[in-house]
Amino acid sequence: MLVEFSVTNYRSIGDKQTLSLLPTPKQKEYSENIISENQFSALNAIAIYGSNASGKSNLIMCISLMDAIVHLSARSSSTTKLPYDPFRLREGYNEKPTELEIVFVADGKRYRYGFSYTQTAITQEWLYRKNIGREVPLFIRENDIIDVRSGFLGSKKLIDIAIEATRNNALFLSQCDALNVEEAKTIIAWFNSLYVINGLNTEKFESTTVELWQQEGYREKINQYLSAIALDIQGIDISIKDIDEKNVPDNLPKSIQERLIGGVQYNVQSIHRTYSSNSFPAENTILWDFDNYESEGSKKALQLTGPILKALLNGEILIIDEIDAKLHPIMTLNIIDMFLDEVCNPKHAQLIFATHDTNLLSYSKLRRDQICFAEKNKWESTELFSLSDFVYFNERNGKLTEERERWETNKEKRYMEGRYGAIPMLGDFKKQIHRMLWQERGN
Repeated sequence: MLVEFSVTNYRSIGDKQTLSLLPTPKQKEYSENIISENQFSALNAIAIYGSNASGKSNLIMCISLMDAIVHLSARSSSTTKLPYDPFRLREGYNEKPTELEIVFVADGKRYRYGFSYTQTAITQEWLYRKNIGREVPLFIRENDIIDVRSGFLGSKKLIDIAIEATRNNALFLSQCDALNVEEAKTIIAWFNSLYVINGLNTEKFESTTVELWQQEGYREKINQYLSAIALDIQGIDISIKDIDEKNVPDNLPKSIQERLIGGVQYNVQSIHRTYSSNSFPAENTILWDFDNYESEGSKKALQLTGPILKALLNGEILIIDEIDAKLHPIMTLNIIDMFLDEVCNPKHAQLIFATHDTNLLSYSKLRRDQICFAEKNKWESTELFSLSDFVYFNERNGKLTEERERWETNKEKRYMEGRYGAIPMLGDFKKQIHRMLWQERGN
């Protein structure tokens, strides 16, 4: 269960910004959207709105970035450069480290793990755990000094070896995992539940759908889902065969041939109902190649089917940038509703998504604390704020009173009116065109 994610000094993000899935106190609408593990709670979904270039994608990219560093750190070499890409529009920030921190619940315990880094070194790293009571440190690192506390679960001998083996540009947590330190393995296993998708480029995720197709019990679920989202198909059929040397073209480079051998080749066909001459459904069905004959929206739906079902059935965390790209608004709404529905989502999977689809503000059952906005500040750095934090000041009886946005408010209308910010501030280009045309006529 993901609780919070924070990033400092990365691309468009200057000062620390936190994406929080903590429920806001005193909000009573859609209480079923709050999920719990042990005594800890979080929201099952959160939407991120903002204009183009507001930093939504950079925020999601940071989650993927942290996941990649954690998984690849122990395998990198001593000369590997870290993916350091600081905020560049304010003096001094290109000399500050990037900082990433995540708060999550695994095995009934809440962890807070983070690190800061430059291009060549990890400058800080920390891990805290909270059971019942206060949060306690498990290890704290300052450059090459790693202070491991007695509460960090694992063999002391292996932990000491990990301390000695941790390079300047590598994470101590990843080194502990490589040496099978008990608690490190628990944390890395939790990171495996994160699934980050760029909604504009979902082709590679079709392989996840194919992988599930090969597992017992999933074929029916895949076809049920595809039939339910109104693609006008009865289902799909996937034929899969192993790739051996005979199937690999000789004209490909040797390195590519070696990567292909041992993999699988698959073909997806969609199943369609046929109709009689008087337009009634017939008993026969017809199959045709999915990639050649189905729409781009249908292709994206197929590509997302695997990740969506995998998250829902295993209680994972699915993060999608541009979720609405190529999809009809009702299909996007359907995806979100599945994560909000207790029957469809019994294992408390979570969905984080960036979108421009304002219909969701009216038609989805999202709480106010599940709606987040990204906007650039006066020095062009991304800032995040939640609708639940939005405050109005009204004058009553000669006094200014503070009021928060009510849950039944027409949020879509207010957003489009610019009341929440996080929308494009367009110049009046029409006036400029009119002025240029007027000047041309005058000449």
